Amino acid sequence: MSSAASVLCTSRRACVLSPARTAFFRLSSSVASAALVPRHALVELRAAARARVTARASGTKGFGSLTVTPTAPSTMAPAEGPKPDERLAALRKAMAAADGGKGVHAYLVPTEDPHMSEYPPDCFSRREFISRFTGTAGTVVVTTDKALLWTDGRYFLAASQELGPEWTLMKAGTPGCPDFEDWLAGSLPPGGRVGIDPYVHTVEAARKLKGKLEPAGKVLVPLLADGNLVDAAWGDARPGPPTDALRVHAAQWAGETVSSKVERMRAEVKKAGADVLLVTMLDETAWLFNLRGSDVQCNPVFVSYGSVSAEGPAKLYVDKSKLTPEVDASLKEAGVEVIEYDKMVPDVSALAASGKKLLIDAAKVSYAVYQAAREAADAAVTAAAAKGTPGGRKRKAVQDEAPAAPAALPAQLFVEAAISPVAWAKALKNDAELAGHREAHLRDAEAFVNFFVYLEGHIASGGTLTEVEVDEQLTARRAAQPGFVGRSFATIAGAGPNGAVIHYRAQPETCRTVDGTTMLLLDSGGQFECGTTDITRTMHFGVPTQLQKTAYTRVLQLQKTAYTRVLQGHIALDTVVFPEGTPGCAIDVLARAPLWKEGLNYRHGTGHGVGAALNVHEGPQSISARFGNTTPLAGRMICSNEPGYYEDGGFGVRIENLMEIREVPTAHRFGGVPFFGFVPLTRVPIGTKLIDASILSPGEIQWLDRYHAETWEQVSPRLAGKPAEQLAWLKKNTRPLAEQLAN
Repeated sequence: MSSAASVLCTSRRACVLSPARTAFFRLSSSVASAALVPRHALVELRAAARARVTARASGTKGFGSLTVTPTAPSTMAPAEGPKPDERLAALRKAMAAADGGKGVHAYLVPTEDPHMSEYPPDCFSRREFISRFTGTAGTVVVTTDKALLWTDGRYFLAASQELGPEWTLMKAGTPGCPDFEDWLAGSLPPGGRVGIDPYVHTVEAARKLKGKLEPAGKVLVPLLADGNLVDAAWGDARPGPPTDALRVHAAQWAGETVSSKVERMRAEVKKAGADVLLVTMLDETAWLFNLRGSDVQCNPVFVSYGSVSAEGPAKLYVDKSKLTPEVDASLKEAGVEVIEYDKMVPDVSALAASGKKLLIDAAKVSYAVYQAAREAADAAVTAAAAKGTPGGRKRKAVQDEAPAAPAALPAQLFVEAAISPVAWAKALKNDAELAGHREAHLRDAEAFVNFFVYLEGHIASGGTLTEVEVDEQLTARRAAQPGFVGRSFATIAGAGPNGAVIHYRAQPETCRTVDGTTMLLLDSGGQFECGTTDITRTMHFGVPTQLQKTAYTRVLQLQKTAYTRVLQGHIALDTVVFPEGTPGCAIDVLARAPLWKEGLNYRHGTGHGVGAALNVHEGPQSISARFGNTTPLAGRMICSNEPGYYEDGGFGVRIENLMEIREVPTAHRFGGVPFFGFVPLTRVPIGTKLIDASILSPGEIQWLDRYHAETWEQVSPRLAGKPAEQLAWLKKNTRPLAEQLAN
């Protein structure tokens, strides 16, 4: 899946399947033999789909205009114009009453929840509620008379379809489009007040916003006591918090005990000169305590906080009703203290008041936690000073020297880590986690072989499938594999022009049909108890045009060797060798260079990290043209390799594998540092019908043939005992390229 984004499930809980849905997908031997799931059996799936507007747009080529204001129907519209947006009206009413009646001129609504999740639980999906925009990236600004949404190029077309007539789309990253911070600083009246819910903004984000507003004479107003103002507009319709039970992540795939992980983090706390590490990201608490949940669509995490002290027990803040006896026993064995979720902020305040130093990642911890801790520390300083104690004199001096929030706090209160030590440890997979990833991808390969045998045979016989049915058929075959938990994100099945919408969402009422003339982009992934997968393949079921062939082959050229010449493509990225300390932004160009030669490009990152049976998007590493992320790529990380091209109104191309980073032997060792490279984890044949072999180099053809030979070697033994047509399909589609193109 293209970096830093996800897609909508047919229901908000469709990615992590309930027992009933899992049972439905675990089909009988008819699935194993590649038979079509009966259409009447699929009605249950579709009935669960929540009605949403589909991003049925025509592509992403070109930057277009700076902003887009969606146009309301005109010929049949009532004379008085479109009906006012009741959600905006309710929010503006809450804005006027905020901060004890002082009010705010503007209110920010980001995508993030209190844990800065890319995918928030239903109850925290406030940006989606207020804007009706379903993409996973975006920030809303609502003023007394304007409503604006900033989002990136992956979602320009989707947003233009989903936003109502009162909204303005701000195309972030395009020439002339200001950042929302700059827009607020320049557009509000003198003394303008900008309200935020400090629970859904990081310390770093609050600092940045304050730094833009204050020089322009505007004021940042953290509304800690008011709660989130969108909730006033949402009212009783707002979903309640998730309540599903947690489960223990098996030791076979975790590879390290909770006690060992806690001790490692405790050492990091001491090394930083702090007293307590605050763990606020959901995938970090899941990894640290070897637990998994289903509170967030497609991601096996649960709403929680954690802390690790230099001395004393680690703590998990979670709804205790979610703990099963097995989970409770696991935590007790590790000496973890379990505390109710809503006690975390009061506990942090108590730590701050007692003078404890808190280790945080300012890019992840909410400003609410920061604000509460600072207020508690300041109150303690004031109280101590009033008593005239020596401690009071010492802490009062620190208070006098400290700049106003959210500027940097004194070292005595916060110690800021460049990257959370939990995030870094989680990104470096241990042997068991790597073995789990490899196993998950082989299970995925079995499912794909089964699926492609069915799909190609069904279409060759004159049959058709909708995009939704493509997803259902593939998911059914994944679910037949052992240890299947659910999708790792909602499948992107884009037929024809829908493939040009980078994060397209197929809906039963509006989706296109796949037949013998269709070019299909299929981006999907699975969550297994052992690991997480993410794969994209592009295929054509008829005779492709020359332009389609050229675009597809150039994507393959985004894979070339690093040591011969201008290394191209997925091959270039797959085979690049780089020294220790190299960030992903330094090698992103390899994936784009072949497209640049044609005057083409794509508007998403080239690679993202992937969790071990965790989130399909994981930091801190990435491979992207965004130079802000300088986190070095390191051995034992997992990254995706997914260049693409999207033709307006025509088709989309993306080829994606997941890769493991390993140290590689080199003839020399310049500077005494090790060098690293990538090893593919994904083992599904890359279609050859769209390849124009005349523009492939011999080295690129050799890479493709080697990839297919290795895929045959690893996957074919797992097809023993399966229907013969599955092994025959794999053999046919892993032959050398010359043989495949000859017939």
